[in-house]
Amino acid sequence: MKKLKADNKAIFSWCLYDWSLSSFSVVMTTFVFSSYFTSKIAANEIIGTEQWANAIALSGILIAILSPILGSIADYSGKRKYWLSICTFVVVISSALFWFSYPSVSSVYFVLFCLVLGSIGLNIAYVFYNAMLLNLTSVEKMGLVSGWGWGMGYFGGLSLLIIAFYAFVNLEPAWLNVATYEHVRICGPLVAVWIVAFSWPLFTFVPETLDKTTKPALTFKQGWQNFSSSIPRLLREKNMCTFLVAQMIYIDGLNTLFAFGGIYAAGTFQMTMSEVLLLGIVLNACAGFGSTVMSWIDDWIGSKFTILLSLAALTLFGFCIVLAGNKTQFWIFASFLSLFVGSVQSSSRSLMAQLAPKENAASMFGFYVLSGKISTFVGPLVLGYMTMQFNSQRIGMATLLIFFVIGAALLVPVRTKEDFKVAV
Repeated sequence: MKKLKADNKAIFSWCLYDWSLSSFSVVMTTFVFSSYFTSKIAANEIIGTEQWANAIALSGILIAILSPILGSIADYSGKRKYWLSICTFVVVISSALFWFSYPSVSSVYFVLFCLVLGSIGLNIAYVFYNAMLLNLTSVEKMGLVSGWGWGMGYFGGLSLLIIAFYAFVNLEPAWLNVATYEHVRICGPLVAVWIVAFSWPLFTFVPETLDKTTKPALTFKQGWQNFSSSIPRLLREKNMCTFLVAQMIYIDGLNTLFAFGGIYAAGTFQMTMSEVLLLGIVLNACAGFGSTVMSWIDDWIGSKFTILLSLAALTLFGFCIVLAGNKTQFWIFASFLSLFVGSVQSSSRSLMAQLAPKENAASMFGFYVLSGKISTFVGPLVLGYMTMQFNSQRIGMATLLIFFVIGAALLVPVRTKEDFKVAV
């Protein structure tokens, strides 16, 4: 009984980390600073959309290069929490620096630098974070724990959005300088404080799986050798490779949706900063609820079929959003779409955890992140290019549906034990 309580504390602490770190994606990347950048910092919304897309693409390339290498180093050294702490620190500093994102074209490259740096720290942190899942629970409950983690992530982002909305962005009379957008810029330091406040339980209560003491030079050397040897080993696993290719495509569409959802709402439907922030609150509530509910379905029908069901829903409601003629329709379809956003991510993580060997978990999740980032530049570049070519954000957003359809088609032949659950 005592051991069970300790395990529950570790699982809760692990989930709470997602609660803390998701705030960067929600506030900085998706809802607040993306629309603030395109509407108040960039020369205009079209140019700002393209610049934001290029920055997201650049960070994706760098993340794809670094993830599997650092994952292999962490596997060899056994110090996953050490590397996780470094990445967390990078995200905290990047978030705090957004306070200096003044509403001027002169701030463009500074903001984009902070975005790229924070995105790298965030995504590489998830390499080590996801690898911890294998040692927290059994395979039978992996979908549930993963889903609860994602759910807490969305509710964490939701909680911070509510605080930002009522305490700063929409507060009247404002206690910060509205003329220089301090009421918006304060969200950066707010994210930094949020991450520090809620990430420490993981570093305190989640045990380090491996315990190795090695010299730094040897760690990097052996880690690089492990990375090199893991490539041919991965290529021999055709089933896992098929999954990673499918995940590469549909996650590219999903990541692009996250990065440009707020921009699309502000540009196409002329939503104000307050409306975009309120939209973020509603959509995160829907996503958190959906992720939690779908985690039970994951353990029932299996991770692969949960992903396919979610991708079908994303395609349907995404198509409706592109055709939406007014704000009301957009709100309705976006809310339904958000119900299935978290389940794609959490079920993909649980499926990868089932396929990956424990001794090489971080390196395999490094390839998992690699597959999710190696083509990350494609979605934003395609969206940015089509937006510029047709001078339409609707056309650019419509390109994301192709990624969902192709990713789902490639996922179908992946064989897991889940294929037999549905027949029961």
